[in-house]
Amino acid sequence: MKRIGMLTSGGDCQALNAAMRGVVKSLVNSKEDVEIYGFLNGYKGLIYGDFKMLTGRDFAGILTVGGTILGSSRTPFKTIKDPDENGLDKVEAMKQNYYKLRLDCIVILGGNGTHKTANLLRQEGLNIITLPKTIDNDLYGTDMTFGFQSAVDIATECIDCIHTTAASHSRVFIVEVMGHKVGYLTLNAGMAGGADIILIPEIPYDMDKIVEAIRQREANGSRFTIIAVAEGAISKEDAKLSKKEFAKKREKLSHPSVSYEVAAGIQERTGQEVRVTVPGHTQRGGSPCPYDRVFASRLGAEAGKLILEGEYGFMVGYRNREIVKVPLEDVAGKLKMLDPNATIIQEAKMLGISFGD
Repeated sequence: MKRIGMLTSGGDCQALNAAMRGVVKSLVNSKEDVEIYGFLNGYKGLIYGDFKMLTGRDFAGILTVGGTILGSSRTPFKTIKDPDENGLDKVEAMKQNYYKLRLDCIVILGGNGTHKTANLLRQEGLNIITLPKTIDNDLYGTDMTFGFQSAVDIATECIDCIHTTAASHSRVFIVEVMGHKVGYLTLNAGMAGGADIILIPEIPYDMDKIVEAIRQREANGSRFTIIAVAEGAISKEDAKLSKKEFAKKREKLSHPSVSYEVAAGIQERTGQEVRVTVPGHTQRGGSPCPYDRVFASRLGAEAGKLILEGEYGFMVGYRNREIVKVPLEDVAGKLKMLDPNATIIQEAKMLGISFGD
């Protein structure tokens, strides 16, 4: 009998259900007797013993369903060792609930913060297997995370829709794309959607270069410009500031996000009308795309294999088009940034896309 805990932590995304389904189906189809304990609302469920017993039937019909049937929440790693408001030791509580249920392992689905806590639990002696989810694709140790391609599709569709209205009104349109501190999502959606300018955190922008690119398009007869801006994009001036200096500057700004700051700079220098579109959390919602359904299912199946073989302390990742197991200690606390000199950046520039640099 295998007793398996499972939880989804952090922001939700597409294909969480598909990944969990992959784990459970692979175990059930192995003919191994298994009990599944689903912890509700992320690490909170493991801390406070809030769980429900699940069977294979609970995972039927959820391959195409977005979100997570277990619910999710953010439990910041930086405060995970701090007692809760009632003085409860959260780490010790998670360990005790693990042992109370006599679990063989916990399968944890999440991104960067989630993996830090997962590695902490591994260090505390618990058997842990993780699966890489985030629309940001910024998780170290894997070339791809599930949820990313679905978010690219949604952000691309948003940029596609902007084309007609931008052309009709001869305006500059900015589409703000999610992605946290990295530019994978913005780069891919921007290229797929035919954005003229793409601003990402890894390449600090110069406002004069952005204006230059817009004016060059006008000189070439283009009546509009579409700019894909990552939520973490930063100017060259701000990139020189320390974290504290940058935080203080952001507090004083009246703009709600970097996209509006860029828009104000363009209007001030060119006098052109600029409109900002923020698709926001729609990029994390809806059904997973076919790629993510297949990808998450594969990751889940491989996680099931590791459980059956008793191999713990790994993230199931994807490298060089193959599913691999990556030691948790090699993943936790590391951010996978986009290389500014990557060939995809060079190719985008060859296509005439400006990065504001």
